[in-house]
Amino acid sequence: MMTCTQQRQTVLTLIREACTAGARRQSACAQIGLSARTVQRWLRPEGQDGDRRVRGLHKHWEPTNKLSEAERENAMAVLNSGEFKNLPPSQIVPRLADQGCYIASESTLYRLLHRAGQMHHRRLERAPQKRTKPRALTATAPHQIFCWDITYLPASVRGMYFYLYLFVDLFSRKIVGWQVFDSESAEQAAELLQDICARQGITAGQLVVHSDNGSPMKGETMLATMQRLGVAPSRSRPSVSNDNPFSEAIFRTLKYRPDLPVKPFENLLQARRWATNLARWYNEEHRHSAIGFVTPNQRHAGQDGALLENRAVVYELVQHP
Repeated sequence: MMTCTQQRQTVLTLIREACTAGARRQSACAQIGLSARTVQRWLRPEGQDGDRRVRGLHKHWEPTNKLSEAERENAMAVLNSGEFKNLPPSQIVPRLADQGCYIASESTLYRLLHRAGQMHHRRLERAPQKRTKPRALTATAPHQIFCWDITYLPASVRGMYFYLYLFVDLFSRKIVGWQVFDSESAEQAAELLQDICARQGITAGQLVVHSDNGSPMKGETMLATMQRLGVAPSRSRPSVSNDNPFSEAIFRTLKYRPDLPVKPFENLLQARRWATNLARWYNEEHRHSAIGFVTPNQRHAGQDGALLENRAVVYELVQHP
């Protein structure tokens, strides 16, 4: 126990009196709840100056680069601004870096959101699910592997749908071709693929096209067109739904955008106009997480290297000003 000098002297006087009266020191110490070793230490000459035991004085550690209250308010204003309110910090930090601005690290922004009770899904869509890409598909440059699929778009007539055919480059995630039809058929898919190969300058033996096992993908017209163009087919394994994750992921991104009409499409023209605007947004504005948060057009054109280097310089200047 911790005692002041006056209390200690009083205790030592009582113990001396008990020992003078014939009591043993150990028994006298036990009566007042002290150890005989403690009394011995008190009786040493150096112990007369006071208790030399180091008390547990812990100083609260404060980081040297902690944000001030004004900086925290500014960061929250940026997080909740119209430009960034639907984006997570992992998207916000690189976008600000491309503008030559750095307000805080990604982890700091997450802590601020958590403290403000805003640490939840910030976008107008369902929470993301983990998807596994096929290991066999690896692209090192554009125009090596295209993935494609067909998705439903609701029509105003119950039970009827429009169909979005969409081809995406695996390397750059760029939408290289799309079309909306009122039916599913291998003939329409073959016409779209032939048009894409002509516009992109695809030569025989250059391209692999991956898809699932739907009837338009395996139709005779589609297979004959691919053979004539020198395009190699690749398909998902039977009954394995995640072997074509790139097309499924892009459909999720497109269809859960706030721009998707709440009501079904009135006609085919309206659906095609919506798909045109959406493909432009995806290629030119969307920062894709799988390619370093650059746009598919930047990746496709080979501009991502310089952008990522400039972004790294901004981060380095902040860490080592």
